[in-house]
Amino acid sequence: MGRLFGTDGVRGIANKELTSDLAFKLGQACAHVLAGEVEHVPKILVGTDTRISCDMLECALFAGLCSVGADVIKVGVIPTPGVAYLTRKVNADASVVISASHNSFEFNGIKFFDSEGFKLPDEIEDQIEEFIVSNKILPHKTGKEIGRIHYKPNLINEYIDFLVSTVDIDISGMSIVIDCANGAAYDIASQVFKKLDVNIMVIGNEPNGLNINENCGSTHTGNISNLMKSGKYIMGFAYDGDADRVIAIDELGKEINGDKMLGVIALSMKQKKQVKGNTIVATVMSNMGLQKFADSHGLHLVRTKVGDRYVIEEMKKSDFQIGGEQSGHVIIHKYNTTGDGILTSIKLLEIIKEDKINASTINELVIEYPQVIVNAKVKNRHKHQLFKNEEIMSLHKQIEEQLHGEGRIVLRPSGTEPVVRVMIEGRDCKTIQQMAEQLATLVEKKLG
Repeated sequence: MGRLFGTDGVRGIANKELTSDLAFKLGQACAHVLAGEVEHVPKILVGTDTRISCDMLECALFAGLCSVGADVIKVGVIPTPGVAYLTRKVNADASVVISASHNSFEFNGIKFFDSEGFKLPDEIEDQIEEFIVSNKILPHKTGKEIGRIHYKPNLINEYIDFLVSTVDIDISGMSIVIDCANGAAYDIASQVFKKLDVNIMVIGNEPNGLNINENCGSTHTGNISNLMKSGKYIMGFAYDGDADRVIAIDELGKEINGDKMLGVIALSMKQKKQVKGNTIVATVMSNMGLQKFADSHGLHLVRTKVGDRYVIEEMKKSDFQIGGEQSGHVIIHKYNTTGDGILTSIKLLEIIKEDKINASTINELVIEYPQVIVNAKVKNRHKHQLFKNEEIMSLHKQIEEQLHGEGRIVLRPSGTEPVVRVMIEGRDCKTIQQMAEQLATLVEKKLG
């Protein structure tokens, strides 16, 4: 068996790779590892997105949790950041989100949060996984010690009110489009913006269990881009299936990705003295354009491994206030412990209102360098020998020198596939494409 946990929980095709049996065991292990030392009855909060398999997996997870004596707080359909927020709000010992984010409906996932609403570090995930891989049988509770399920959908209103409370300036009357991906934000996002008196056009808000992320949401922004051409809206926002990330669309119909949103929000926070150490946390995949933007505005950029939980871990370690990913995760620690697509939307609307700018100005502020990624096919057992191979490292150094400080290289073994990703950024797209292909060919030759 390979490692169960990926960069964002346990994922797979529902009822094939992610089965009810596995969900049951994950529930037991979660309660034991995350709440096993508490002296009271453990309290685990659970939320889901809208995909058809959530009911099946939720029931199995609940059975696992209750079988070892944990009580469950069932919230229902809610964005991932809503679960992170409510974990602290209700003093839960841990929480779980059943969602596969931007993936299509046949996939699902189970991810865990600790009592403070933070995603789990690798070592805690390893403890949970060990119970499952070793087939260790945890003691089942009987009689009155069996856990109970408490259905509390009204807690969603607490999250809605929290989002409304984050607004610093009046954004009423602004006209926007939102695409909820037929996912977890399908109802909540509308409620938030209506409470803020923002005029909204909503699409992707009719989930049927099968259409989550289907030609909609953050991975299919063409729907919003077409609507923006009408001239009726100042900005658009496309969420993913669990609404922890967002891709914004300017008034010209062009995408504003996570790097650009991150840079502009960080600059706004710096001007208000809200950025500790004037530091932004991003991943190795964030564009060099974000680095140049940070340098030109007195901001320091710290990079982590790919995955928003590694960004959050770095932020938590040094008490940094803002971080995120190119894919649209923006984490503002002042408000929450994970990316929040709706919150990010609110902060962007505040910026264009306060600075009296168009959304397209954000695209102009952070100028991205051309970026190419070539996947080198390798043998799975060889991919972690990458940085020990002298020929590969020699060519890496040679290409780096040819870029003259106006580009960068990232070599990254995939966590899920037998490939090494070769990413190069630079000023000339044709040149960096040739460089990436040359390096990928060598990687395949030596490790394939």
